Amino acid sequence: MAALFLVFWVLLAICAPLLGLNPDRVDLTAILAPPGTFSLLGNDDLGRPVLDRLLSGARTSLLVGFGVVAVSASFGTLVGACSGFVGGWLDLVVARILDLFMAFPGILLAIALAGVMGPGIDNVIFALVVVGWVGYARLARAQVLALVHRDHVTAARALGRSGWAILLRHLIPLTIAPLMVEATFAISGVVIAEAGLSFLGLGVQPPDASWGNMVRDGVSYLLVAPHLVVAPGLAILFVVLSVNLLGDALRDRLDVRSRHA
Repeated sequence: MAALFLVFWVLLAICAPLLGLNPDRVDLTAILAPPGTFSLLGNDDLGRPVLDRLLSGARTSLLVGFGVVAVSASFGTLVGACSGFVGGWLDLVVARILDLFMAFPGILLAIALAGVMGPGIDNVIFALVVVGWVGYARLARAQVLALVHRDHVTAARALGRSGWAILLRHLIPLTIAPLMVEATFAISGVVIAEAGLSFLGLGVQPPDASWGNMVRDGVSYLLVAPHLVVAPGLAILFVVLSVNLLGDALRDRLDVRSRHA
């Protein structure tokens, strides 16, 4: 069920430009209109259709979620794997940098970076990548340190394989499974972080739609038009819950010990 919902989310986000949506269409006669036949999820404080803005926001959350995870995972895995493989002073420096990042709350650092660079989806992605690569680096480093003295790595060295060849062909592929689980859980975290930054006014800016700024705009009308907050809030809830359930299932499937228990 979680996988089906995520597929539905991805398809809606990808196909949103083809659906003829009008998320920025202002209709002064439909201000704060409740859900009904002509507008399934009602209209906001400017008369814009909430459903159209919700689907447009799904595209934003998909772009930020997968974009941040892809860049963070690639960069973090490469840094952590190189650190664990080379060892010595390089590993010591990388380990201290990782400890420094881990000692500072990631969301606060992202807020600070977004505030300094200014609002916008590009800056949000950059800020979340800066704080997101650390987890992948720590995990990749730990995995490589456990694998670097294995027999197949020693044999590759004896055959004259270069360091990059050993790293890319014999070490990193063996770290993919735990990194995939980490990336799956990270998507939900990025979706929440993007919504939080947009809620604070540091993310996607009007008139562009984001689930975070939809919640922010609807808070002022919570008592008279709760659908402005309920619709994007439920969208965030279901996406994050589905991603976490999928991550749990993927972790159980890739865990050899749990399968043979």
